[in-house]
Amino acid sequence: MSSMPLAQPVPAPTRLDPFLSQKLKFWSLVAMLLLVYVHAYNLHPRYLQPFTPVQEPLTVGTWLQYFLANGLLRFRIPILFAISGYLFARREGHEPHGARVRRRLRTLGLPYLLWSLLWLGALWALEQFPITRQAVIDAEISPFWPRQLLSQYSVGELVQRWLVMPAPFQLWFLRSLLVYNLAYPWLRIAVLRPGIYFGLAGLLWFFMVPLPLVEGEGLLFFGLGVWLALRDKNVLAPPAWFRPGLVAALWVGATVVKTWLAFHAGPPFSVPLAVLMLALHKVGEISGMLTAWFGLNGLVRWCMARGWFRWLTGFSFMIYVLHVPFVNYATELALRYAPAVPHVHLLTYLVLPLLVILVSVGVGALLRWAVPGIYTTLTGGRGLATS
Repeated sequence: MSSMPLAQPVPAPTRLDPFLSQKLKFWSLVAMLLLVYVHAYNLHPRYLQPFTPVQEPLTVGTWLQYFLANGLLRFRIPILFAISGYLFARREGHEPHGARVRRRLRTLGLPYLLWSLLWLGALWALEQFPITRQAVIDAEISPFWPRQLLSQYSVGELVQRWLVMPAPFQLWFLRSLLVYNLAYPWLRIAVLRPGIYFGLAGLLWFFMVPLPLVEGEGLLFFGLGVWLALRDKNVLAPPAWFRPGLVAALWVGATVVKTWLAFHAGPPFSVPLAVLMLALHKVGEISGMLTAWFGLNGLVRWCMARGWFRWLTGFSFMIYVLHVPFVNYATELALRYAPAVPHVHLLTYLVLPLLVILVSVGVGALLRWAVPGIYTTLTGGRGLATS
Protein backbone atom coordinates (compact mmCIF):
# COMPACT_ATOMS: atom_id res chain seq x y z
CA MET A 1 0.00 0.00 0.00
CA SER A 2 1.44 3.38 -0.95
CA SER A 3 2.18 5.90 1.77
CA MET A 4 -0.14 8.79 2.46
CA PRO A 5 0.83 12.16 0.95
CA LEU A 6 1.16 13.66 4.43
CA ALA A 7 3.95 11.21 5.23
CA GLN A 8 6.08 12.14 2.22
CA PRO A 9 9.21 14.13 3.11
CA VAL A 10 9.39 17.66 1.84
CA PRO A 11 12.43 18.23 -0.40
CA ALA A 12 14.94 20.89 0.50
CA PRO A 13 13.60 24.22 -0.70
CA THR A 14 14.94 25.88 -3.78
CA ARG A 15 16.72 29.19 -3.43
CA LEU A 16 14.38 32.11 -2.80
CA ASP A 17 13.57 34.32 -5.75
CA PRO A 18 15.81 37.43 -5.37
CA PHE A 19 12.87 39.81 -5.32
CA LEU A 20 10.98 37.62 -2.85
CA SER A 21 14.03 37.68 -0.57
CA GLN A 22 14.09 41.48 -0.79
CA LYS A 23 10.36 41.65 -0.14
CA LEU A 24 10.60 39.51 2.98
CA LYS A 25 13.38 41.70 4.39
CA PHE A 26 11.49 44.87 3.49
CA TRP A 27 8.29 43.86 5.26
CA SER A 28 10.15 42.43 8.24
CA LEU A 29 11.59 45.91 8.81
CA VAL A 30 8.55 47.98 7.84
CA ALA A 31 6.24 45.90 10.03
CA MET A 32 8.51 46.72 12.98
CA LEU A 33 8.42 50.43 12.14
CA LEU A 34 4.63 50.31 12.00
CA LEU A 35 4.63 48.43 15.32
CA VAL A 36 6.29 51.41 17.00
CA TYR A 37 3.55 53.73 15.74
CA VAL A 38 0.82 51.37 16.90
CA HIS A 39 2.32 51.24 20.39
CA ALA A 40 2.99 55.00 20.51
CA TYR A 41 -0.77 55.75 20.67
CA ASN A 42 -1.28 58.34 23.43
CA LEU A 43 -5.05 58.91 23.69
CA HIS A 44 -7.35 57.53 26.38
CA PRO A 45 -7.92 54.75 27.04
CA ARG A 46 -4.31 53.80 26.25
CA TYR A 47 -4.85 50.06 25.92
CA LEU A 48 -6.15 49.35 22.42
CA GLN A 49 -8.55 46.61 21.45
CA PRO A 50 -10.23 46.48 18.02
CA PHE A 51 -13.39 47.88 19.61
CA THR A 52 -11.77 50.49 21.89
CA PRO A 53 -13.68 53.81 21.80
CA VAL A 54 -11.96 57.20 22.19
CA GLN A 55 -12.60 59.18 25.36
CA GLU A 56 -11.19 62.43 23.96
CA PRO A 57 -12.62 65.22 21.79
CA LEU A 58 -12.61 64.68 18.05
CA THR A 59 -9.86 66.72 16.38
CA VAL A 60 -7.67 66.19 13.33
CA GLY A 61 -4.91 64.92 15.58
CA THR A 62 -6.99 62.49 17.64
CA TRP A 63 -8.71 61.19 14.51
CA LEU A 64 -5.38 60.59 12.75
CA GLN A 65 -3.89 58.77 15.72
CA TYR A 66 -6.77 56.34 15.99
CA PHE A 67 -7.02 55.92 12.22
CA LEU A 68 -3.37 54.86 12.04
CA ALA A 69 -2.70 53.10 15.35
CA ASN A 70 -5.96 51.17 15.64
CA GLY A 71 -6.77 50.83 11.98
CA LEU A 72 -4.56 51.31 8.95
CA LEU A 73 -1.36 49.89 10.45
CA ARG A 74 -2.80 46.84 12.18
CA PHE A 75 -1.86 44.37 9.44
CA ARG A 76 1.73 44.36 10.73
CA ILE A 77 1.42 41.30 13.03
CA PRO A 78 -0.47 39.11 10.51
CA ILE A 79 2.17 39.75 7.84
CA LEU A 80 4.99 38.95 10.28
CA PHE A 81 3.38 35.66 11.30
CA ALA A 82 2.77 34.72 7.65
CA ILE A 83 6.41 35.45 6.76
CA SER A 84 7.62 33.42 9.75
CA GLY A 85 5.45 30.42 8.87
CA TYR A 86 6.45 30.55 5.21
CA LEU A 87 10.19 30.63 5.93
CA PHE A 88 10.01 27.94 8.63
CA ALA A 89 8.12 25.54 6.36
CA ARG A 90 10.45 26.15 3.40
CA ARG A 91 13.45 25.09 5.49
CA GLU A 92 11.79 21.85 6.60
CA GLY A 93 13.98 19.60 4.47
CA HIS A 94 17.27 21.04 5.70
CA GLU A 95 17.54 19.34 9.11
CA PRO A 96 15.55 17.11 11.51
CA HIS A 97 12.86 18.75 13.60
CA GLY A 98 14.77 18.12 16.82
CA ALA A 99 17.75 20.08 15.52
CA ARG A 100 15.48 22.88 14.40
CA VAL A 101 13.87 23.00 17.83
CA ARG A 102 17.26 23.32 19.53
CA ARG A 103 18.19 26.13 17.16
CA ARG A 104 14.90 27.94 17.76
CA LEU A 105 15.35 27.69 21.51
CA ARG A 106 18.59 29.59 20.97
CA THR A 107 17.24 32.11 18.44
CA LEU A 108 13.78 32.67 19.96
CA GLY A 109 13.68 31.31 23.51
CA LEU A 110 16.96 32.73 24.76
CA PRO A 111 16.39 36.28 23.40
CA TYR A 112 12.89 36.19 24.91
CA LEU A 113 14.23 35.34 28.36
CA LEU A 114 17.14 37.78 28.17
CA TRP A 115 15.15 40.79 26.97
CA SER A 116 12.34 40.14 29.43
CA LEU A 117 14.91 40.04 32.23
CA LEU A 118 16.81 43.09 30.97
CA TRP A 119 13.63 45.15 30.83
CA LEU A 120 12.69 44.05 34.34
CA GLY A 121 16.04 45.40 35.50
CA ALA A 122 15.54 48.63 33.55
CA LEU A 123 12.04 49.01 34.94
CA TRP A 124 13.31 48.56 38.50
CA ALA A 125 15.94 51.26 37.85
CA LEU A 126 13.31 53.67 36.49
CA GLU A 127 11.21 53.18 39.62
CA GLN A 128 14.05 54.53 41.78
CA PHE A 129 13.58 58.12 40.51
CA PRO A 130 10.35 60.07 41.14
CA ILE A 131 10.07 61.48 37.59
CA THR A 132 10.49 58.19 35.75
CA ARG A 133 8.56 56.29 38.44
CA GLN A 134 5.53 58.45 37.72
CA ALA A 135 5.99 57.89 33.98
CA VAL A 136 5.87 54.14 34.58
CA ILE A 137 2.62 54.53 36.53
CA ASP A 138 1.04 56.89 33.97
CA ALA A 139 1.89 54.69 30.99
CA GLU A 140 -0.46 51.94 32.21
CA ILE A 141 1.06 49.37 29.87
CA SER A 142 0.21 46.38 32.07
CA PRO A 143 -3.60 46.16 32.03
CA PHE A 144 -3.48 42.54 33.20
CA TRP A 145 -1.64 43.45 36.40
CA PRO A 146 -3.42 45.47 39.10
CA ARG A 147 -0.09 46.88 40.32
CA GLN A 148 2.19 48.82 37.99
CA LEU A 149 5.36 48.92 40.12
CA LEU A 150 7.72 45.97 40.49
CA SER A 151 8.32 46.85 44.12
CA GLN A 152 4.72 45.84 44.81
CA TYR A 153 5.15 42.32 43.41
CA SER A 154 5.92 39.11 45.24
CA VAL A 155 8.80 36.90 44.10
CA GLY A 156 6.35 34.56 42.37
CA GLU A 157 4.73 37.44 40.50
CA LEU A 158 8.13 38.71 39.39
CA VAL A 159 8.92 35.29 37.96
CA GLN A 160 5.59 35.40 36.12
CA ARG A 161 6.45 38.82 34.71
CA TRP A 162 9.76 37.42 33.49
CA LEU A 163 8.55 34.15 31.97
CA VAL A 164 4.92 34.64 30.95
CA MET A 165 3.81 38.27 30.80
CA PRO A 166 6.91 40.42 30.31
CA ALA A 167 7.10 44.19 30.74
CA PRO A 168 8.00 44.53 27.04
CA PHE A 169 4.61 43.10 26.10
CA GLN A 170 5.50 42.81 22.40
CA LEU A 171 7.59 39.74 23.33
CA TRP A 172 4.39 37.69 23.20
CA PHE A 173 5.14 37.35 19.48
CA LEU A 174 8.44 35.54 20.17
CA ARG A 175 6.77 33.35 22.78
CA SER A 176 3.95 32.29 20.47
CA LEU A 177 6.29 31.85 17.51
CA LEU A 178 8.42 29.48 19.58
CA VAL A 179 5.34 27.45 20.50
CA TYR A 180 4.36 27.16 16.81
CA ASN A 181 7.87 26.09 15.88
CA LEU A 182 7.91 23.43 18.60
CA ALA A 183 4.49 22.16 17.47
CA TYR A 184 5.33 22.32 13.75
CA PRO A 185 4.96 18.57 12.98
CA TRP A 186 1.36 18.69 14.20
CA LEU A 187 0.66 22.07 12.62
CA ARG A 188 1.96 20.73 9.32
CA ILE A 189 -0.51 17.86 9.39
CA ALA A 190 -3.33 20.23 10.33
CA VAL A 191 -2.75 22.89 7.65
CA LEU A 192 -2.73 20.26 4.91
CA ARG A 193 -6.39 19.80 5.81
CA PRO A 194 -7.08 23.48 5.14
CA GLY A 195 -10.86 23.44 5.41
CA ILE A 196 -10.80 22.29 9.02
CA TYR A 197 -7.66 24.14 10.11
CA PHE A 198 -8.41 27.55 8.64
CA GLY A 199 -12.07 27.36 9.57
CA LEU A 200 -11.19 26.81 13.21
CA ALA A 201 -8.19 29.17 13.24
CA GLY A 202 -10.27 31.84 11.51
CA LEU A 203 -12.92 31.69 14.22
CA LEU A 204 -10.27 31.89 16.95
CA TRP A 205 -8.72 34.90 15.18
CA PHE A 206 -11.97 36.72 14.53
CA PHE A 207 -13.37 36.33 18.03
CA MET A 208 -9.97 36.85 19.69
CA VAL A 209 -10.25 33.66 21.73
CA PRO A 210 -7.55 33.94 24.44
CA LEU A 211 -5.76 30.60 24.12
CA PRO A 212 -2.81 30.65 26.55
CA LEU A 213 0.60 30.84 24.80
CA VAL A 214 -0.99 30.25 21.39
CA GLU A 215 -3.18 33.20 20.24
CA GLY A 216 -5.61 32.70 17.38
CA GLU A 217 -4.05 35.47 15.26
CA GLY A 218 -0.75 33.63 15.10
CA LEU A 219 -2.37 30.26 14.41
CA LEU A 220 -4.19 31.65 11.40
CA PHE A 221 -1.38 33.58 9.73
CA PHE A 222 1.56 31.37 10.70
CA GLY A 223 -0.51 28.48 9.36
CA LEU A 224 -1.18 30.43 6.16
CA GLY A 225 2.54 30.90 5.63
CA VAL A 226 3.16 27.19 6.25
CA TRP A 227 0.41 26.19 3.81
CA LEU A 228 1.74 28.50 1.08
CA ALA A 229 5.22 27.02 1.44
CA LEU A 230 4.12 23.37 1.56
CA ARG A 231 1.91 23.84 -1.48
CA ASP A 232 4.75 25.68 -3.24
CA LYS A 233 2.48 28.60 -4.07
CA ASN A 234 3.87 31.53 -6.03
CA VAL A 235 3.54 34.19 -3.36
CA LEU A 236 4.72 36.94 -5.71
CA ALA A 237 1.77 36.51 -8.07
CA PRO A 238 -1.50 38.04 -6.83
CA PRO A 239 -4.64 35.88 -6.95
CA ALA A 240 -6.73 36.18 -10.10
CA TRP A 241 -9.49 37.97 -8.17
CA PHE A 242 -7.17 40.57 -6.63
CA ARG A 243 -7.89 44.16 -7.69
CA PRO A 244 -5.43 46.53 -6.02
CA GLY A 245 -7.65 49.59 -6.12
CA LEU A 246 -10.72 47.84 -4.76
CA VAL A 247 -8.84 46.05 -1.98
CA ALA A 248 -7.03 49.24 -0.99
CA ALA A 249 -10.35 51.09 -0.92
CA LEU A 250 -11.78 48.36 1.32
CA TRP A 251 -8.76 48.71 3.65
CA VAL A 252 -9.07 52.48 3.94
CA GLY A 253 -12.87 52.49 3.95
CA ALA A 254 -13.22 49.94 6.75
CA THR A 255 -10.68 51.92 8.80
CA VAL A 256 -12.49 55.23 8.23
CA VAL A 257 -15.85 53.80 9.31
CA LYS A 258 -14.34 52.13 12.36
CA THR A 259 -12.58 55.36 13.36
CA TRP A 260 -15.82 57.31 13.01
CA LEU A 261 -17.57 54.78 15.25
CA ALA A 262 -14.81 55.04 17.86
CA PHE A 263 -15.61 58.73 18.34
CA HIS A 264 -19.40 58.31 18.22
CA ALA A 265 -19.79 55.08 20.16
CA GLY A 266 -21.52 56.26 23.29
CA PRO A 267 -21.63 55.80 26.20
CA PRO A 268 -23.20 53.39 26.70
CA PHE A 269 -21.03 51.13 24.56
CA SER A 270 -23.13 48.26 23.21
CA VAL A 271 -22.10 44.72 22.32
CA PRO A 272 -23.48 44.96 18.72
CA LEU A 273 -21.37 48.07 18.18
CA ALA A 274 -18.28 46.28 19.55
CA VAL A 275 -18.89 43.35 17.17
CA LEU A 276 -19.27 45.75 14.23
CA MET A 277 -15.99 47.49 15.10
CA LEU A 278 -14.33 44.10 15.51
CA ALA A 279 -15.54 43.01 12.06
CA LEU A 280 -14.30 46.24 10.46
CA HIS A 281 -10.95 45.76 12.21
CA LYS A 282 -10.57 42.25 10.81
CA VAL A 283 -11.53 43.39 7.31
CA GLY A 284 -8.87 46.09 7.61
CA GLU A 285 -6.23 43.56 8.69
CA ILE A 286 -6.84 41.24 5.75
CA SER A 287 -7.26 43.93 3.09
CA GLY A 288 -4.28 45.84 4.47
CA MET A 289 -2.03 42.78 4.31
CA LEU A 290 -3.13 42.02 0.73
CA THR A 291 -2.64 45.61 -0.38
CA ALA A 292 0.78 45.85 1.25
CA TRP A 293 2.06 42.54 -0.10
CA PHE A 294 0.74 42.67 -3.66
CA GLY A 295 0.21 46.39 -4.25
CA LEU A 296 3.41 48.07 -3.05
CA ASN A 297 6.07 46.31 -5.10
CA GLY A 298 7.30 49.61 -6.49
CA LEU A 299 7.98 50.90 -2.99
CA VAL A 300 9.80 47.66 -2.10
CA ARG A 301 12.08 47.93 -5.15
CA TRP A 302 12.83 51.62 -4.52
CA CYS A 303 13.73 51.10 -0.87
CA MET A 304 15.74 47.92 -1.34
CA ALA A 305 17.81 49.63 -4.05
CA ARG A 306 19.14 52.02 -1.37
CA GLY A 307 22.13 50.89 0.65
CA TRP A 308 21.05 52.78 3.75
CA PHE A 309 17.67 50.99 3.74
CA ARG A 310 19.26 47.56 3.28
CA TRP A 311 21.54 48.42 6.23
CA LEU A 312 18.50 49.31 8.35
CA THR A 313 16.90 45.91 7.69
CA GLY A 314 19.63 44.40 9.84
CA PHE A 315 18.19 46.10 12.92
CA SER A 316 14.55 45.05 12.70
CA PHE A 317 14.91 42.88 15.80
CA MET A 318 16.51 45.66 17.85
CA ILE A 319 13.62 47.98 17.02
CA TYR A 320 11.25 45.22 18.06
CA VAL A 321 12.77 44.50 21.47
CA LEU A 322 13.64 48.08 22.47
CA HIS A 323 10.64 50.16 21.44
CA VAL A 324 8.32 48.97 24.26
CA PRO A 325 8.20 50.14 27.01
CA PHE A 326 10.70 52.83 25.90
CA VAL A 327 8.17 54.65 23.69
CA ASN A 328 5.43 54.44 26.35
CA TYR A 329 7.46 55.98 29.17
CA ALA A 330 8.97 58.63 26.89
CA THR A 331 5.45 59.55 25.75
CA GLU A 332 4.31 60.19 29.31
CA LEU A 333 7.33 62.39 30.00
CA ALA A 334 6.77 64.39 26.80
CA LEU A 335 3.08 64.96 27.54
CA ARG A 336 3.78 65.95 31.15
CA TYR A 337 6.59 68.42 30.52
CA ALA A 338 5.39 69.99 27.28
CA PRO A 339 1.63 70.43 27.79
CA ALA A 340 1.66 73.99 26.42
CA VAL A 341 3.07 72.96 23.05
CA PRO A 342 0.35 73.25 20.38
CA HIS A 343 -0.93 69.85 19.26
CA VAL A 344 1.43 68.13 21.71
CA HIS A 345 -0.38 64.77 21.50
CA LEU A 346 -0.12 64.62 17.71
CA LEU A 347 3.46 65.90 17.61
CA THR A 348 4.48 63.36 20.24
CA TYR A 349 2.81 60.59 18.27
CA LEU A 350 4.47 61.57 14.98
CA VAL A 351 7.97 62.50 16.17
CA LEU A 352 8.72 60.36 19.23
CA PRO A 353 8.53 57.00 17.39
CA LEU A 354 11.14 58.26 14.94
CA LEU A 355 13.46 59.09 17.83
CA VAL A 356 12.82 55.69 19.41
CA ILE A 357 13.62 53.98 16.09
CA LEU A 358 16.84 55.99 15.70
CA VAL A 359 17.95 55.18 19.25
CA SER A 360 17.14 51.48 18.78
CA VAL A 361 19.14 51.32 15.54
CA GLY A 362 21.99 53.27 17.16
CA VAL A 363 22.13 50.91 20.14
CA GLY A 364 22.04 47.92 17.81
CA ALA A 365 24.80 49.29 15.58
CA LEU A 366 26.98 50.07 18.60
CA LEU A 367 26.51 46.62 20.13
CA ARG A 368 27.16 44.88 16.81
CA TRP A 369 30.38 46.85 16.39
CA ALA A 370 31.67 46.77 19.98
CA VAL A 371 30.51 43.39 21.34
CA PRO A 372 29.41 41.21 18.41
CA GLY A 373 29.21 38.09 20.59
CA ILE A 374 26.75 39.70 22.99
CA TYR A 375 24.83 41.20 20.07
CA THR A 376 24.55 37.74 18.47
CA THR A 377 23.18 36.25 21.70
CA LEU A 378 20.69 39.06 22.31
CA THR A 379 19.33 38.94 18.75
CA GLY A 380 19.45 35.20 18.17
CA GLY A 381 21.98 35.76 15.39
CA ARG A 382 19.83 38.25 13.48
CA GLY A 383 21.12 41.31 11.65
CA LEU A 384 24.77 40.29 11.48
CA ALA A 385 25.16 41.28 7.84
CA THR A 386 26.39 44.81 7.28
CA SER A 387 24.53 45.55 4.04
